[in-house]
Parts: sequence; structure tokens; C-alpha cells
Amino acid sequence: MEVLRSNLGRVRIPEPTTRIYKHECCISFDTPKSEGGLFVDMNAFLAFGKDYVGWNYEKTGNPVYLHIKQTKKTEDAEDRPSKKPTLLAIGIDGGFDNSEPQYEEAYEIVILPDYVTLPFPSVELPEKVRLAVDAVLLAEGAERKEQLASWTADKKLVSKYATDLLQLDNGVVVPPVGWKCAKCDKTENLWLNLTDGTILCGRKNWDGTGGNDHAVNHYRETGYPLAVKLGTITADLEGADVFSYPEDESVVDPLLAQHLAHFGIDFSSLQKTEMTTAERELDQNINFDWNRIQETGEDVEPLFGPGYTGLVNLGNSCYLAATMQVVFSMRSFCLKYYSDQSLKAAFSMAPADPTVDLNMQLTKLAHGLLSGKYSAPVLEKQEGIRPRMFKSVIAASHPEFSTMRQQDALEFFLHFIDQVERMNSGKPDFDPSRSFKFGIEERLQCPSGKVAYNRRNDYILSLNIPLEKAINKKELAEFQNLKSKKAAEGKELSADEIVRPRVSLKDCLDCFSAPEEVHEFYSTALKARTTAIKTAGLTSFPDYLVLHMRKFVMEEGWVPKKLDVYIDVPETIDVSGMRSNGIQPGEELLPDSDAGDGEQSTKLLANEDIVAQLVSMGFNLLHCQKAAINTSNSGVEAAMNWLLEHMNDSDIDAPISQNVQNPDIDQSKIDTLLSLGFEEKLACRALKASGGDVERATEWIFSNPSASAASDMDAATSGGAAVDPLLPDGGGRYRLLGFVSHIGTSTQCGHYVAHIHKDGRWVIFNDEKVGVSKNPPLDMGYLYFFERLES
Repeated sequence: MEVLRSNLGRVRIPEPTTRIYKHECCISFDTPKSEGGLFVDMNAFLAFGKDYVGWNYEKTGNPVYLHIKQTKKTEDAEDRPSKKPTLLAIGIDGGFDNSEPQYEEAYEIVILPDYVTLPFPSVELPEKVRLAVDAVLLAEGAERKEQLASWTADKKLVSKYATDLLQLDNGVVVPPVGWKCAKCDKTENLWLNLTDGTILCGRKNWDGTGGNDHAVNHYRETGYPLAVKLGTITADLEGADVFSYPEDESVVDPLLAQHLAHFGIDFSSLQKTEMTTAERELDQNINFDWNRIQETGEDVEPLFGPGYTGLVNLGNSCYLAATMQVVFSMRSFCLKYYSDQSLKAAFSMAPADPTVDLNMQLTKLAHGLLSGKYSAPVLEKQEGIRPRMFKSVIAASHPEFSTMRQQDALEFFLHFIDQVERMNSGKPDFDPSRSFKFGIEERLQCPSGKVAYNRRNDYILSLNIPLEKAINKKELAEFQNLKSKKAAEGKELSADEIVRPRVSLKDCLDCFSAPEEVHEFYSTALKARTTAIKTAGLTSFPDYLVLHMRKFVMEEGWVPKKLDVYIDVPETIDVSGMRSNGIQPGEELLPDSDAGDGEQSTKLLANEDIVAQLVSMGFNLLHCQKAAINTSNSGVEAAMNWLLEHMNDSDIDAPISQNVQNPDIDQSKIDTLLSLGFEEKLACRALKASGGDVERATEWIFSNPSASAASDMDAATSGGAAVDPLLPDGGGRYRLLGFVSHIGTSTQCGHYVAHIHKDGRWVIFNDEKVGVSKNPPLDMGYLYFFERLES
């Protein structure tokens, strides 16, 4: 007891706002359930596993710890009937059940360095220690607080159109039964427009089922904003599915009872007869795609050991789990954060709070996944690890990943790589993200015969899917005939009757390099707008080539849609023919534009392809258009970065003005970039693409080393294909290392699963479940990761 009294000065009583970690070690995945329990530093309120608490004492000198040990209760697990999920999420209320056994907790005070132990609770302990420990035990853990806060943003919001909703006095009275679409024969998936009382069918689903889009088309024609799904209205109104077309999401209508009464609807006796939008999405996804991608029904042999550790779903975090499993199957990341960096080295370099240090949390994740420490057979069930701290630190600067909503795995991968590159800025030889980086060169030829070259660097090769080149056209034609016949009979297709287009990966790669017309191209040779021909190629071949299949496209009216298509992907590819060699003998470059050229003041329009990709990720259309314009249509990544930086701007929702693309640039900022050795036109373009911020403009220039000085691609006149010496390069032969598949109709919902080729076999990583893949769905990938084969 005396040794405790002599160290009372190192004990703090936490304030209500103090972040207290007590569920997981900050430098490993040890928990109170681990063999050695968890030690909470009673000064810093960080938690450490038994093997690591000594490191903290060496670094900080903090001697007093609360030791928490959990042991499983001996009673048998409850034989509860599984509840049908209502959310496409895992491990949360309403989602797929992740039932866990119950545990008992025991506590004691431990004083380092001699590990003197004192019982708790005990009246003999100093009052300050008792108060401090009580505060720790009563407090909500920081890990749990972050998760709860993240879910707050996911609740349905009250529609801004509900309070002052216009309702027409047109005498419409809606009967309690016998509903039918006013424009077709559909009697299911019907929506009542709350302005004029029209009953119309909903959107058509990806497989041809559902409605005929009459409800959404009615909104486009009339602008009437709110509709409620008939069949989801019940006496308490809580389950009613109200959709706001202008807000493009399900919403809460606090005046729904009043709005229904306007059309003579007595909801007090109504019972639910239809699924809500979320439930229908769930029901569709649990069918064909869900089963095949997850290999449901297969007798999957579980795998354990180093490199076979699962990641527990934190609630819609499968996009992170699938992506990081593939990333840590790559040599560059395994070397950087596992083989070449110990946990102790990362901890010694970390700041006072290692939970906010990306290097520490990446090292922790690498050791958790690759060491095998957390992948031992427990009743033949993989328990996995929870990447809570990694998710918190990687998402800290991102408004979407910091929520518990489902996200796009592509967007997360790009954000992750960007953060790793920033962390290793100035140390390219130690930057593992460099192994993904490659150069893209676009060649433009105008009718004058002269050419321009535009170069940029990227981490992913995004490929369009040419459905017109489907290799199973005969089967598709037969399917369309069957579909028409079934529709005429009022029947719906079963899952095993659906035929999907099948396109070869080679045709997708050929699409990237194929000649493409660029309209409204300003030719400095002709001094006029014209149509140019653009081709593209790669200036270098990275260690790892990531292919993104553009399965999410925009339909008319900017409605995102997922292409229901198979991609024939071989396990080895050769992209040597895609190498671009820059200006060729006999080619003449387009001249630089004149400073006084009137065309330079022409309004820059948003590139539709960039906007479509951003909108398909869930961003607002207007915001996406502004992002494309303000980054001079330089690419999706630049536009996304601008968007994330400016989402909270006061004028982000203001209409696009004529001068958005040419904001006034402070001459002093131009002079600052000139003093760094950059040309004036390049400085102006960088400042425009960075919203006038000098630091970000400098980063933009370095990340776009071949960017021209023009305001858009019109005057990209760089001359050759000199390869950036900092980019990895080699032959064009690659082997498929892994792929991430998506189940669902939108990147904002559904589920992600990874398949990785390890130790001569395919392995499925489905959150915490890891096993031998018997039938890897190679044709259903969303992101494909290829490893370069050395000659």
C-alpha cells in the first residue's frame, strides 16, 4: 500500500470529457478477454496488454494501472432464435447477429515496475485511487463513444419539404385497398405522391423487377417532392417509408398523419403489406450475388495462422476490411509495417496518444493481421480483430468514413493511399503507397495534324465496361425474349433464370486505350474549337496494378445504377501494349496559347464523366459539378479532394456562376509560387485547382508533375513520355493477387468481400471469417489487384 501512496501524484481523476480507453490495447489487439487482461494507465487513461504495459512505463514513467480481466461465464450460451435482419449491416441492432458470450470482470491495482498488485474494490485504497478507478469503470469507453457518435448521423432526417408541403385540393380520395399504378398495371411497389395523391409504381430494379419508374418520372414532370410507399403505412406510422426526390433519400415526415388525412386515408387500421426500400434492398442482396460472392452453401474450410486473421465488422465496415486484407497481402506494406518495423519501434516514435498516430495504428493492424497471434482455432471459429483505432485515425479527416454508413471501397482505397503518401512525404523510398503509383499519358490530335500530350499520375486504372462487346449475346437475346414473355404474363423472373452480360477484361482494357472524340477542344493551331482525337496509355507499370471496374453508372436524370455484368478476368494479363512512348518522330506539338486569346475566358463546363463518378459515390450533383470545374477537370481524385475540402463552404449550394472556373487569384500567392521556381501559368492553374490555397497548390503541382499551364486539357502540350524516376516500372505482365467484390445495388449499401491468392490457393476474407475458397467469383469483382511478374 505504501508504494501506491508514494505514487499518488501520478494518478489522475478523469474529467467527464476525458477519453478513456479500457476495451483494447492501443498498440495491439489485446483486450480484457486476452490471457493477460488489460492495463489502464491511471494517468493517461490509455490501455495496454500484458506484453506492452512495460513499454509504456519505460516511455512515460506512469506506474499505476487498473488491471481489467474478463473471463467467460460458465453457463451455456442461450439458444435464441435468430431474428430476421432489417438492416444490411453486421453486428448492430437490426443487422446480422454477431452474438457474443457473456463475461465476468475482475479488477486489481498494479504498480510498475515490480507489478505489485492490490485488490479492488478495497476500503484500504487511498480515496483518490478509489475515485479515479470508479470514474474509469463508470465512463463510456472512448472506443464505444466513437462508434455511438458515428451512428448518430445515420438516422433519417426530417425532410425540409414536409412542413410547408403543398397539397392540392383536387378531391382525390385514396381507397384503403385495391391500389394500382395510374400509368401501368403494377399493383406492388406503389408510391402515393403527397402533393396530388397520384399513385404510381416505383423504380425498376437492376434485375428487371420492381416498378416502371412512373413515380420518379412524375416528380421530374411536376416537382412534387414527397411520396410515401403504400403498404408500409401502419397505425403508429413509424415504419412508413417516405421518400424525398429532391433530397434523394428516405426521410421523416413529422406531419405524415395530416398529409395522409388530406386524401382520406385512415391509417389507424392499416397493416404493413410491403417491404420498405431498405428491406427490399436487403432481400435482393441476400439472394444470388450475396450467396455466390460469400460462397454461401459451400463447405468452407476455416483457415488460421499468420496472414489468415479476420477483421470483425464494426457495423458497415466491410469496405475497410476487404480493402485492408488485400493491401496487407502485398510485399510493400508487409515490409514497411510488419517485417521492418516492430510494435515497440512504432510506439517509441508515436506521440503521447498513440491512438491518433497513423503509423502506429497501421503497424498495429499489420502485426494483428500477419503475426497469427489473434488467429487461433477457437471452437473452429475465427474470432478476428476489431480495427477500431485504425478506422478512427484513418477516418479522422474524412466526413464520410468517420460515420458508420457503408462506403465505396474504391473511394476508401484512394483516401487510404493519399494518407499514407502524406505521412511518408519527402521519403519516397520508404513510401509503400508508391508501389501502386503509375503515370498516364493522353495524346490529343486536332484536325491540323498537330498533337498535345497531357500527363498525370494515378493509383488506379478505372475501366469502362463495354456492354456492347458482351461475349454471350445469343444467351442475352434469349433471356430478353423470356423476360418479355414473363412480363406479359404478369410473372417475375426467378434468380436462376436471369442472364447477365459477360464482357472480357481485355475489351475493358482496350476501351481505355481506344481513340475517343473530344468535342469543343480548343486548338491553338486552328485558333478555334474543334473535335480532337484522344488516346491514352501508361508511362510506367507499377508493382501492383489496381483495376477499378466502373459498374456504377448514371442513368438519365443522374440516377446511379449498378451494371449487372460479369467480367471474364484471367489470372495473368499482359498490358505491355498499353505503354505510351510520348512524342514520336515527325509529330509536331500544338503551340502554346496566346495570353490574350479570348477563348481562355470561355466558361469551363464540368466534365460529365468526372461528375458521374462522384455522384455514383453518393455526393450531391451540384457539389460534384463545382468540384470538377474548380479542379479544371483534371481528374476524379483531384475533384474528390476539392469536394472533401469544401463541403462546408458557405456558398457550396450556391448556383454555379460564370466565374467559378476563373476565381480571382491573389497576385501575392502567384508570386509565392513563382519564387519557388514554377512558371506563372502553372502556378495559376494550381491555385485554381486548389481554391487559392498556396500549400495545397504546391502539393497539386508535385502530384501532377506533368500538368500544363493551361486551364484545362486544351493546351496540354508537354512533349515526351519521360518516366518519373520516382515511379516504379517494369514489364507489363501481371498475376491476379486478389479482388474485392461488392454485393448490392449501390456503393452506399450492401457488403464487400475479398478473395486473395495465398500459398497457392484462393482464400475468402468475409469480415472475421477466413477460409479456403472453392469457387472464387473471379467474374464478379469491383476492384482487381494485380502483382507485376518480373521478367
